[in-house]
Amino acid sequence: MREPCSGTPESGGIHSGNTGGCRRIFLEGNLSVSELCAGDEVRNLRTLSNLFGVTLNARENIITITGSDEDAGRVNAFFSDLSALYKLRKSPITQRDFDFLCGSYRNNAPGDPVKLWKNRLEVSPKKPCVMPRSRRQQSYVELMRECEVVFGVGPAGTGKTYLAMAMAVASFLKGDVSRIILTRPARESGERLGFLPGSMEEKVSPYLRPLYDALYDMLNYDEAQTLIQKGIIEVAPLAFMRGRTLNNAFIILDEAQNTTVDQMLMFLTRMGFGSRCVITGDPQQSDLRENERSGLKHALETLQNIRGIGFALFEPCDVVRHRLIETIITHYTSGEGFTEKP
Repeated sequence: MREPCSGTPESGGIHSGNTGGCRRIFLEGNLSVSELCAGDEVRNLRTLSNLFGVTLNARENIITITGSDEDAGRVNAFFSDLSALYKLRKSPITQRDFDFLCGSYRNNAPGDPVKLWKNRLEVSPKKPCVMPRSRRQQSYVELMRECEVVFGVGPAGTGKTYLAMAMAVASFLKGDVSRIILTRPARESGERLGFLPGSMEEKVSPYLRPLYDALYDMLNYDEAQTLIQKGIIEVAPLAFMRGRTLNNAFIILDEAQNTTVDQMLMFLTRMGFGSRCVITGDPQQSDLRENERSGLKHALETLQNIRGIGFALFEPCDVVRHRLIETIITHYTSGEGFTEKP
């Protein structure tokens, strides 16, 4: 159990004590219960009561915990983590922060806020930094710093593509690479779109939209458009990668579960000198035909134990989208009759 963080009135730390058989958490400085509860004190204290099996009451800057010593200790550690995050970021706790930390404790896998903060990615002076939100995300960021090729594999919503995009932008801004290449296979998700009118660019644009969305979240629209127009950032279908050698580039292959073995080999051999490559995908959401073997699955089986290649494997508990998505994914993947494609 981590010790509760201490703090001065300016830093907004917490300390705890026992009074009349109950444990109390005292918020120091100007920090309030409402701020640590993302502005929804009643709802979020009720969530914590259900999560930890305790009774919580708050008054001004004091939280009273009624329950076993072990459960009260976990509540104390939870608020210690929230307080540490508040101090490090110097910004309000959001509902997203609160819900994700609840999920981490629910799965007994809370990350250390200090280590998570140290692994933050500075993406733009005009945008907030991107910070990993779990131990697996922290390990993923560390792998991307250490390895030339990294596979980020797991359910939707675990931050695989988002963190890869943040690492690419941060690497470019630091001068580690001179350009960013974003690509994904143009596969329909159960629908045939070939009848749609328009040029090739117009036809493939819907497949690439998620990459643009993540990019615009990292950079201002005008800034991103300028880099795209200059060719510094390139977003293209995987088929356009054939025959190229990409030097001094940060290359991201998204939706890799929709690659065949031949396409994966083609992509991996595009990497040139001074380049880094991140491959992301969710094997449970493949749009390959039944007779096609997954290039992602084959790569995971073939490239183990090779120096310079790292693997980050995410679980449903790492989902950082809406709190219900973890539950939905868990029920789908554990349901009877669900089969993974080859």
